Amino acid sequence: MTTIREVAKVAGVSYATVSHVLNNTRFVSQETRDRVMAAIDELDYRPNALARSLRSGKTDTIGLILPDSSNPFFAEIGRSIEDAAFELGYNVFLCNTDGNVHREQLYVDLLSKKQVDGIIFVAAGDQVDSLNALLNDEMPVVLVDRDLPNIEVDAVLTDNRQGGYLATRHLIELGHRRIACITGPSSITSGAERLTGYRQALEEEGIPYDKSLVLDGNYQPDAGLRATSILLELDSPPTAIFALNDLMAVGALHAAARAGRRVPEDVAIIGYDDTELASFMNPPLSTIAQPKNEIGLQAANILARRITNKSFPTYRIILPPELVVRESTSPDAVVVDQEVMYRSNTDGLMPNAQKEME
Repeated sequence: MTTIREVAKVAGVSYATVSHVLNNTRFVSQETRDRVMAAIDELDYRPNALARSLRSGKTDTIGLILPDSSNPFFAEIGRSIEDAAFELGYNVFLCNTDGNVHREQLYVDLLSKKQVDGIIFVAAGDQVDSLNALLNDEMPVVLVDRDLPNIEVDAVLTDNRQGGYLATRHLIELGHRRIACITGPSSITSGAERLTGYRQALEEEGIPYDKSLVLDGNYQPDAGLRATSILLELDSPPTAIFALNDLMAVGALHAAARAGRRVPEDVAIIGYDDTELASFMNPPLSTIAQPKNEIGLQAANILARRITNKSFPTYRIILPPELVVRESTSPDAVVVDQEVMYRSNTDGLMPNAQKEME
């Protein structure tokens, strides 16, 4: 391998001058800089990244810990974080925990040993040991999607309670009263908050909370399939189902089709996240959209700022979700310039706010 001293010899300058050109640590005349760069090109010199990181205390790498990289929502979040980090000059190490706290801790230890500059962290559950270990080591960290209790740390979150409320309110406004909910793991704060929003919407409308209509899920399609199959066998089955993520809603759609139920005529189904697959389902899936690109951009920017200045105040950003209406809740829904419209009886279109409730 070509060394920095060989570059200095060919350029006719000192070793220190080449170092200053590479690291931009001191003024070097343009003529001398051009000679150094020409020597670098001639010798195909590639600086030793490890040596540079040891000198600077930075590796220009960040860790990204996700609970399930096969979940389209986290895959899309990961992509947005990687794109934003790349623009900021950082490479990303991706670690998938499969929602396992022990595996999460192993990855935390690995990333710390690799001396990444910071970590963007989607927690596997409500355990705080891994995060506390990072904070105790003064590792810059940004939480994404899932909050952790009683810890002061930078975070980029979505208003999950509001999202649960919007989904349930939409079903109520369509005339539904028996509205089921397929939940996520109880240890994950985002699911608990969405369930709170579901209950709030029911309470506002005077609809009793019925435990038989609330079934546990695991954010995977099989949970949506299993729960919906049970719900449709009830003596008084629900006319609408709110699944707390799109993957479980996909399972719910499959269960309804297998049971011979039409969606949305016999049972309406709404998901959460607005992953790319949602609009390609049959029928297209109504859902609650999380601003995934904004989440990634904000998380990467906050982490970069924290890496540069560890003393600035804690940032906690809560972004608003949006209701996206498609045919799985309303067969007459049409999207026109991103505004939900409905077909009238005369095949014209009228705004959502003017739609008559049956």
